[in-house]
Amino acid sequence: MNETPVVVPTLPKKAKRGFLSPDKVRAASFFTITICVVISVLSCILAIWDFTKDDTLWRTVATCVVIGGGMMAFGLINVFYGEKEA
Repeated sequence: MNETPVVVPTLPKKAKRGFLSPDKVRAASFFTITICVVISVLSCILAIWDFTKDDTLWRTVATCVVIGGGMMAFGLINVFYGEKEA
């Protein structure tokens, strides 16, 4: 007996697309967060060796945390408010 397999057609999944290009937003977020981490690490090293004041250290780290968090939020919001591709 020769049976042919039944093929059930499926609808293509709609991929989410951001308001802006998700790849570009992801790259910008990655580089911005990476720069913030490097600046924070350098600031911490300078504070450990007493080249900067403790106040400068905490202000620098707090600024980098705010900027990095803002970039993460921007990436998420871009995906949520983007159109769906066909």
